[in-house]
Amino acid sequence: MNRMNWFGFLNCDKPPGMTSRDVVNVAQRRLKKIKVGHAGTLDPLAEGVLVLGLGPAARLVTHVQSYRKHYFGTFRLGEHSPSEDIESETTRPAGLPTPSKESLELAAQEMVGCITQTPSAFSAIHVNGKRAYQRARAGEVFEMPSRQVDVFSVEVMRYDFPELVLSVSCGSGTYIRSIGADLAKKVGTCAVMTALRRDAIGPFHEGDAIDIQTLKEADLAKFLLPPTLAIKNLRRAVVNAEDCQKIRFGQTLDCSPMPPPDPTTPMTSTAVQSTQTESTNLDVAAIDQQGDLVAILRRKGDQWHPYRVFPRDPKKE
Repeated sequence: MNRMNWFGFLNCDKPPGMTSRDVVNVAQRRLKKIKVGHAGTLDPLAEGVLVLGLGPAARLVTHVQSYRKHYFGTFRLGEHSPSEDIESETTRPAGLPTPSKESLELAAQEMVGCITQTPSAFSAIHVNGKRAYQRARAGEVFEMPSRQVDVFSVEVMRYDFPELVLSVSCGSGTYIRSIGADLAKKVGTCAVMTALRRDAIGPFHEGDAIDIQTLKEADLAKFLLPPTLAIKNLRRAVVNAEDCQKIRFGQTLDCSPMPPPDPTTPMTSTAVQSTQTESTNLDVAAIDQQGDLVAILRRKGDQWHPYRVFPRDPKKE
């Protein structure tokens, strides 16, 4: 299996009960020495689209993480837990109202935009070098840092008290269980998340995802997706053979002879941009004349510097 050029993505459908790392380990056992990374962690409770980057594409997972994500979250109103889901013990505070569907829909509209979110102490966020849930489970008392996240839409899909199903489109770093808990708070009650499904990350959709059994047993080469799916948020420039060679030798290119980048899918969310190490406004995807990804170039002054360079496919030479 390792003889082919493993440079691309697998769109996987993670089942509930597995961690994202469990899914990576399944692929890693199949692919032996091929590097495998994943984009966008899903908690064990959650299911749905989990994108695996194979070989050099493991270095592109941060670009996949910058895409918009879509979720369906199921919540139970009138209950509370420290983790904001059913992974920790729940309680039912007395005297809470039964909100109307109209009040929930109105509150959902108020959740849209660049909002400040304080995740649960049972989240995977690092606090002083240690994951928050590790500190919480050890009984530590600490303050969770707030963060700004982009929420593009929150819709009430179904409501039959106490069950509420939300459709959420959001940017990177958004905690859906906190969306449900904060929405419930706006209507005078509380909520715990009972199920979560991610059905899309940018161009990766659940209808094209392979299940865990396929990941374990099938010929994975049939499901390998091109690395260019990771760069739809980047401007692109087609480079000639001479410039491809320069890039692969680590040489810089002058900005003037470069073809003007084509902003096919420009970033519209400042919060999503801020989650990346450096602004994507200074990055361009260099594509060769065959349409293959050569490198991510980063502009510094009057030159494009190779930031991430990717190998040639020997089968195309």
